[in-house]
Amino acid sequence: MTGDRQQDTSTRAATSRRRVLTAAALAPVLAGAGTGPAAARALPTGPAGARVRRPVKPVPTRASDWAAVAKALGRGGNMLRGTTYHTGFPRGDLHVVSDGVTVTPGLALGTHVAFVRYADGTTMAMGDVVVTEHELQHVIDAWQAHGIMQTALHKHLLSQRPDIWWTHVHAHGRDAVALARGLRAGFDRTGTPPPAPPRPAVHVDLDTARIDAALGVKGSTEDGLYKCIFVRRETIHDGYLVLPPGLGSTSAFNFQPLGGGRAALSGDCAMLAGEVQEVLSALRRGGIKLVELHNHHLTDDPRLFFTHFWAVGDAVELARALRPAVAATNVVPATTG
Repeated sequence: MTGDRQQDTSTRAATSRRRVLTAAALAPVLAGAGTGPAAARALPTGPAGARVRRPVKPVPTRASDWAAVAKALGRGGNMLRGTTYHTGFPRGDLHVVSDGVTVTPGLALGTHVAFVRYADGTTMAMGDVVVTEHELQHVIDAWQAHGIMQTALHKHLLSQRPDIWWTHVHAHGRDAVALARGLRAGFDRTGTPPPAPPRPAVHVDLDTARIDAALGVKGSTEDGLYKCIFVRRETIHDGYLVLPPGLGSTSAFNFQPLGGGRAALSGDCAMLAGEVQEVLSALRRGGIKLVELHNHHLTDDPRLFFTHFWAVGDAVELARALRPAVAATNVVPATTG
């Protein structure tokens, strides 16, 4: 018994020494926590605690509430559905060809960032950013230095030249301007051109009425394209933040006219796990090429998957081919404004 007590005492002493040594080793790390460029800007809160906090809802805002954010980003934006401040950064500097088609910025080369204010006084920013392969690592380094998280890295196009990547970003904090500056630090590492003056509306040489009828949606004309958008019916949470309808949970189909009723189609479909295979099968049955299957978020609930796809052909026939994929998902046509 005495031997057992001595062994137990020795074990406790060894454990205590290990704890002391571990604490000593961690002391420099802990002392440095909260310092440096990323922490000084106090940008993202991250997913920690998302499961234990009560959901927090977005609050309505006006474009004027985001004036300082617009200044930090270097360009103005617009309001979507009363809660989301949206800014586009079209990559008009890039000449991209995919499948023999010269891709316009509106079809698949548009960087977008969105800001939402929440009832707890915080702001969430998320976006999808177009970068060249040469720019990619430099952009990521700039964002990481400012606390901006990357939540996806993927492609929207097949066999494109030059090589283009898309990265999703996420940040959450109490200083909306700091979020914007952090995002801007990455944009400044790219060739994204300065904002251009608004262009006059351009007629879209497509049978939009038949496209609408085929898809069961009322599309819209923008930047010489015809766009049809659906939103998930479910309320989506990202951690403990309730996402406004349509933010990060849309199925979007862009038609670029090619003449003679033909179009290049670039699309993105939002799906639950149980919908994925039916959607992919429906797209392939319609002759639509699959590009990516991935996630946009890290802590979304319900968990969403996204597939990017591409096709070239008669626009109305493409819309008809899309309809079974839309019907396989729990979506409704998006409202404008």
